[in-house]
Amino acid sequence: MSWQSYIDNMKTVDASGKIPVAEAAICGMAPESVWASTPGFANITVEEIKRLAGNRKDFGQSGPTIAGMKCRLIRDNLDTDGLFCLDLKSSADAEGNAYNVCVGKSLKALVIAKGTKEANGGQVSGKVFSVVDYLRKAAM
Repeated sequence: MSWQSYIDNMKTVDASGKIPVAEAAICGMAPESVWASTPGFANITVEEIKRLAGNRKDFGQSGPTIAGMKCRLIRDNLDTDGLFCLDLKSSADAEGNAYNVCVGKSLKALVIAKGTKEANGGQVSGKVFSVVDYLRKAAM
């Protein structure tokens, strides 16, 4: 199975006619590893995957990092049936831009996407949800 095709699919245009996803990755949860990614998410660490897939109770005070990018919690529905997503916002970069980030959870993997500067959270989570929904139906 080529996991890269899922990444490529997330980086296509949406209903607005724009490409809302700038960076994306699919990471296995057991064992923790990056299965496929864009270059900006290639350095997601095992510790970051464990933290995203594990206990997230402290995310309100101390959000996660993804490929070294500090994030803050917006909404945690990662374990909610039918949603399976964690909505985050990145810290501002050197130019002052903050990005919407969504983490989705299938049965065996985390699907992670960082939006473009113009993308709203719904556009990013829509892309993630479509992959997660497909993987869950395929028991992946």
